[in-house]
Amino acid sequence: MVINQPSNQIKLTNVSVVRLKKGGKRFEIACYKNKVQEWRSGVETDLDDVLQIANVFVNVSKGEVAKSQDLQKAFGTTDRDTIVKEILQKGEVQVGEKEREHDLSSIRREIATLVAEKCVDPATQRPYPVGVIDKAMTEAGFSVRPGKNAKSQVSECIKLLQTHSKLPIQRARMRVRISLPTADVEKLRTKILEGADTVEKDEQGSDEWEAILLIDPSQFRILNDLLQKESKGRGRLETLTFAATAGS
Repeated sequence: MVINQPSNQIKLTNVSVVRLKKGGKRFEIACYKNKVQEWRSGVETDLDDVLQIANVFVNVSKGEVAKSQDLQKAFGTTDRDTIVKEILQKGEVQVGEKEREHDLSSIRREIATLVAEKCVDPATQRPYPVGVIDKAMTEAGFSVRPGKNAKSQVSECIKLLQTHSKLPIQRARMRVRISLPTADVEKLRTKILEGADTVEKDEQGSDEWEAILLIDPSQFRILNDLLQKESKGRGRLETLTFAATAGS
């Protein structure tokens, strides 16, 4: 995007426009890409490193600077930093169509990668290539939700693949180790083993009982709550592998 400021005709690239409508008027600022989110998350605190031009505009692309009286009426001040901070916090980042498509494509790829890391073929217990997951996402009619990060959309995507695609898929099992003092084994052993898909170890020692299990990730919190409640903190739950696949 090329932006012309009337006085000196500065040309800007790599620009991100943030717009806020207030007092019946539109106000815009020209920022460096990625710096808006860094400011909002607290990573960046220097306004000079966020703004490409230290000014408030009515229209950035045309280089139309906002009038002082309009700023005073809308914001109750003409202090640039105060106004810019409000626009940064409350304004909407303007995204072009090509950039929006690129962003959605990147998020979709990230979702497919995360799903591939977390899931397996139930028959082989091996992960699928990312390309296979992406094809199944298309088949299932999965659409990326703009404004939400990839991680927050993974669970929804997995559920959709399980119900609306032909791809056999399940979450990879977690491998966990559970240890209990001998005194607690009799009342808890059966309940613990019931939550496992596979019991890899079930061994009673002289002082404690130890089990290594493959569980659905949804069982982790259930087992943890069981140990906390029934074992009063004496039992231990340890994750050995977050996503156990064949041969791992």
